[in-house]
Amino acid sequence: MTTATERATIPVTGMTCAACSARIQRTLERTPGVASANVNLMTNSATVEFDPAAATLDSLVATIRDTGYGAELPRPVTGAGEEETADELRLATERRVLRRKVVVSLVIAALAMLIGVPLGEAAAAQGAADPLMHLMMPLGDVLRAVAPGLFRVSADTWRWTLLALTLPVVFWAGRHFYVRAWAAARHRGADMNTLVAVGTGAAFLFSLAMTIGAPFFLARGVEPHVYYEAVTWIIALILLGNYLEARAKGRTSAAIRKLVALRPDTAHVMRGGEVVELPLGQVRTGDQLLVRPGETIPVDGVVLEGTTSVDEAMLTGEPTPVAKQPGSPVTGATLNRAGAFRMRATRVGPDTVLAQIIRMVREAQGAKAPIQQLSDRIAAVFVPTVIVLALITFATWYLVGPEPRVVRALAAAVTVLIIACPCAMGLAVPTAVMVATGRGAERGVLFKGGNILQRAAELDVVVLDKTGTITEGRPAVTAVRSAGAGTEAAIVLHAAALERMSEHPLGEAIVAAATERGLTIPAVETFQVFPGKGVVGVVDGDGVLAGNRALFADWGVDSTVLHEAADALAHLGATPVLVAIGGAAAGVIGVADPVKPTSRAAVAALRALGLEVIMLTGDARGTAESVARQVGIDRVVPEVLPEHKRDVVQRLQGEGKVVGMVGDGLNDAPALAQADVGIAIGTGTDVAVEAGDVTLMRGDLAGVPEAVRLARRTLRVIKQNLFWAFAYNVVGIPVAAGVLYPVFGILLTPTIAAAAMAVSSVSVVTNSLRLRRA
Repeated sequence: MTTATERATIPVTGMTCAACSARIQRTLERTPGVASANVNLMTNSATVEFDPAAATLDSLVATIRDTGYGAELPRPVTGAGEEETADELRLATERRVLRRKVVVSLVIAALAMLIGVPLGEAAAAQGAADPLMHLMMPLGDVLRAVAPGLFRVSADTWRWTLLALTLPVVFWAGRHFYVRAWAAARHRGADMNTLVAVGTGAAFLFSLAMTIGAPFFLARGVEPHVYYEAVTWIIALILLGNYLEARAKGRTSAAIRKLVALRPDTAHVMRGGEVVELPLGQVRTGDQLLVRPGETIPVDGVVLEGTTSVDEAMLTGEPTPVAKQPGSPVTGATLNRAGAFRMRATRVGPDTVLAQIIRMVREAQGAKAPIQQLSDRIAAVFVPTVIVLALITFATWYLVGPEPRVVRALAAAVTVLIIACPCAMGLAVPTAVMVATGRGAERGVLFKGGNILQRAAELDVVVLDKTGTITEGRPAVTAVRSAGAGTEAAIVLHAAALERMSEHPLGEAIVAAATERGLTIPAVETFQVFPGKGVVGVVDGDGVLAGNRALFADWGVDSTVLHEAADALAHLGATPVLVAIGGAAAGVIGVADPVKPTSRAAVAALRALGLEVIMLTGDARGTAESVARQVGIDRVVPEVLPEHKRDVVQRLQGEGKVVGMVGDGLNDAPALAQADVGIAIGTGTDVAVEAGDVTLMRGDLAGVPEAVRLARRTLRVIKQNLFWAFAYNVVGIPVAAGVLYPVFGILLTPTIAAAAMAVSSVSVVTNSLRLRRA
């Protein structure tokens, strides 16, 4: 018996790099009762699937906290956007605390720099100071002119003053670096906090030893150099980088915030014959609501009274108003443009379309793209490798470097530790995915994850189902051709009697034609459906067939007399429905499904992107080719039975092609699931939407090229981010180690390394934000 698992998303705080999220994920995966875990750096969350009999939410939160990071129990969600609002408040609080630490640290670092000038001048005169002090000489001249007394204070006094200033930066502003580094060490791990803690900790302890033991070192002819100003600047600049990064990351979730902002706070509810304004959370399914012109529709429902036009740009990305009348469905968060109307609520709270869109976007932003596996693998060994390189750097400078060797060796090793940036690698992929999925949602294109974005960018072929995808999906009878003595009325009447029992769109069109002609449709005595072929039954004692040539062949009815008329109708783009009455061919009904106005332009856009476009349909070749000509498609696969659509996709994949399938119907679901990227028209069946990897909220093909373009641009940005992140570390670490010093005399300082590290992370996030304009 399989144990039922539960799924929960736990807010996590304190993650700064890919190594952080990877360590939390590994710890959770090793926890008894956890089936799977996915920790996302961008959304600051851990999605865990677990067995409630073996693990609880409290124990999972405790496990995360034990690794050195913050975690909270997930809040119960009762409405659209509540989870996002809570997250935004939590992140805003974190940013305020971080901003306070940045300001205090920068002020102290500036003071430490000023105090360090008198100390640095003496050290520079001996050729042993931080190389940055040579750049500070002009400031020293200014200070000497303005406050000459500073240069008469003893070096020992300045060292103790610097120590006093550095203590709050290390033990308050930068405390979390050391706490998390220790937690990582206890779990035999390492991350960015480890690099910062080891680098600044080594410099601080070295300086502390020099301060306390200054008489001891002076007595032996060793100048007690200190690096307090470097420690304060490193922590201040890294905190500044973290703050700028947090602000930029906040902008990547702007799309979700916009969606949440669409939700009104109140609704006008009919209670006891009166209209009462109630908080949105108090609206229940079945309530009757009044929506006035200019108001946002509060929940999903159906119009009971009144006519209006509604701006559904929230759903489709298109601002064209849609007419609504009694019986029309309306969606919460869309805008009522014209008249007032009364509606009945059918979905409220987390069940509304808005809540589902927000949930899909959030889940998509948490799903990893395959390309991220590269940065995850590198991040797993990055920090230990950097620590080894820092030790090698220290040993090299100590053994062959100029005097004072210990001081220079320590400075070079600290610079290597500080300049190394796993953050940029960790942010390269998820920032781009987060911005792209949000931008897609604004345009009515919903991706189910970063993996879908990557696959969509790699598509070679797009297969389009015809009915409801290329065409409107609302066919109508355009012609009736009789053979022999059968009258047009008799043909339509007998076919309608059978088709009334069917749910096929062509059948609905024939029933509608009989009704429009004022015919009384008789009852059916027996009825059978043959998918992909047609329907068979007995009407008024006569055996009746309505379908294609394959159906006639199966039942031994000669359809030759109907072929000419059927071919002529097919050439005009109509689907011929052959009708037999009493075992003889009676006539042909032509049913045409008009092409959607945007289909031709969408196909042209797909072909302009270099994609092969194929139309898939159960229609006869003549009808299929006629529709294909109208929209500019060259390759058609006609007469495909519903159960064989999946086989067509498989054959294309067997040719080594990456296949996207676009459909909207129940019979498209297997093909959508089989395709590398299943694209479901959002106006189609729930099964099709569920099977799809991408959902188009608009009811046409215009979103397909948009999705491909966005996916390709996202992949380009991801590759740019990864290149920058890797190139930065490949170039920065050797320069920090001093490879340029013997030839050019260039040696980075820990302070410059901290600034470069901050710029690296912020640049990656900023590059991803360009996708907001895609």
